[in-house]
Amino acid sequence: MIEIQNLTKHYGHIKAVENVSFTVNKGEILGFLGPNGAGKTTTMRVLTGFFPPTEGKVKVAGFDITEKPLEVKKRLGYLPENVALYMDMRVNDYLHFVGRIKGLKRKPLLKQKVNQVVELCGLGDVRKRLIGKLSKGYRQRVGLAQALIGDPEVLILDEPTVGLDPKQIVEIRKLIKDLGGERTIILSTHILPEVQMICERVIIINEGKIVAIDTPENLNRQLSKKLTIIMEVEGEPQKVVNTLGGVDGVIDVKQKVKKKGKIRQYEIQTVPERDIRKELAQAVLENQLGLYELRSIEMSLEEIFLKLVTQEEHHA
Repeated sequence: MIEIQNLTKHYGHIKAVENVSFTVNKGEILGFLGPNGAGKTTTMRVLTGFFPPTEGKVKVAGFDITEKPLEVKKRLGYLPENVALYMDMRVNDYLHFVGRIKGLKRKPLLKQKVNQVVELCGLGDVRKRLIGKLSKGYRQRVGLAQALIGDPEVLILDEPTVGLDPKQIVEIRKLIKDLGGERTIILSTHILPEVQMICERVIIINEGKIVAIDTPENLNRQLSKKLTIIMEVEGEPQKVVNTLGGVDGVIDVKQKVKKKGKIRQYEIQTVPERDIRKELAQAVLENQLGLYELRSIEMSLEEIFLKLVTQEEHHA
């Protein structure tokens, strides 16, 4: 659905994006991550036709952004980080206005599409109010609604949950996830757990270059030098440490937290290539110790992000 090949964008002597290539499949939700100034917004602005590329090819639904910009824009819905809304218009009038711009000329169809996005984005109670009188959270919803007008095949969302309260954030995240099966979505956000909850793949960009493209799970496996397992075991602490430390594949055992009675929590570092949870459980039971919990801990997306960005800066 989206193809970007060797995209480069210069602002004078500054290289904002350099030789970036990736694809996004139909119906996929892709997370686009990077520190401030990494090139995320520039890439999205080129993709939406706001800026021309200095070099490279960008295609959406088979149409080249430089050769067929209007065909690309017909298939795109864009929510920028700072939504430019007409504050003196009412929500309903504004969405009708945007719909006409996007080619919905027939009144019955336009009314139907506006009603759909109003319901999807939870704007029913404010559709007759002036946009300038709305809270920041509701204005963000209006921005998302305008991006959805006309049923675009591709959605580009830059910080879509900024300014929303916790309840609204949950609702918008669910909406984005539900839209993913029907539409191709690129989601840029600084809220990394949001990407982990919504996105199927992640692109991490730093200093204008892509440093990683994969699922969070695969990135975790590639970057982890060891696997961490948390266990809650009942028994004499030294016996527990000796028992767990004697299992093949265990690198280190640390007593972490004292629980109720003789139950304590232990952190076990193991080699990443093997899953030895079964062997750990067997060792505990064979030594007549009580097993209350056993779970593995993966690197968070924040840890993956920081590790990749730090590595890239170190190499540079």
